[in-house]
Amino acid sequence: MGSGGGPRPQNPPTGEHVTTEIRATTVLPARREDIELHTDDGLTLVGELATPLDRAPRASLLTLHPLPTHGGYMDSHVLRKAAWRLPALADVAVLRFNTRGTHSPRGTSQGEFTGGDLERHDVAAMLDFAAERALPRQWIVGWSFGTELTLKYGDDPRIEGAILLSPPLHRATDADLDRWDGFGKPLVVLVPELDDYLRPPAAQERFARVRGAELIAVDGAKHLWVGEKAVGRVLNEIVAHVAPEVRVPLPTTWEGPLG
Repeated sequence: MGSGGGPRPQNPPTGEHVTTEIRATTVLPARREDIELHTDDGLTLVGELATPLDRAPRASLLTLHPLPTHGGYMDSHVLRKAAWRLPALADVAVLRFNTRGTHSPRGTSQGEFTGGDLERHDVAAMLDFAAERALPRQWIVGWSFGTELTLKYGDDPRIEGAILLSPPLHRATDADLDRWDGFGKPLVVLVPELDDYLRPPAAQERFARVRGAELIAVDGAKHLWVGEKAVGRVLNEIVAHVAPEVRVPLPTTWEGPLG
């Protein structure tokens, strides 16, 4: 359920300021740090933390990628573009990592895929790392399989809320939804009109169990959010919720050197 890889961005060089249209492969300036997460069952997971280049982040995204057995990993394109753009455009930090047994150009996380069972330790390691780094205003952003992990294991008092992209609700149960209802933190649910697994009418019915859930149906979008229009909609919705003081829609051009 993932999409795309790409060259690993480097820290930005100094250079002449130019105006650049932001495209799918555009990498904006940020501090990019290779990180490791350590689970309480003894595994090391690889990832990256991208933060604003010359100031503290105003909010933080803790991301959970799509299904690794269907191509999902930390570089799945929406998460990668969030890391490439949001530190510069919105002062938002983006943490990405590979769940157990998942490979990307960053490397391979230890362990094996367990279908969302032992991945609970991966979610806990992500939350602990974010707390150790004192990342501000932490929001979990899960995509597809990542939404299942969010609903099952993400109800942690240290987070501000969660954003779900294309939730299939295959592994997450009504009991998980009821627990989120009791948790009381914001839950934003972006559902593509043409999703392969759960479309807006069915999603509206299922998520009615979470009284505080905000369901956003996105016309014309599909499960993988392919195309710049779909990606832009996702990133704008994310920023509008995690950093409402930032003006949206986000800029579509960049003045200055690239990363």
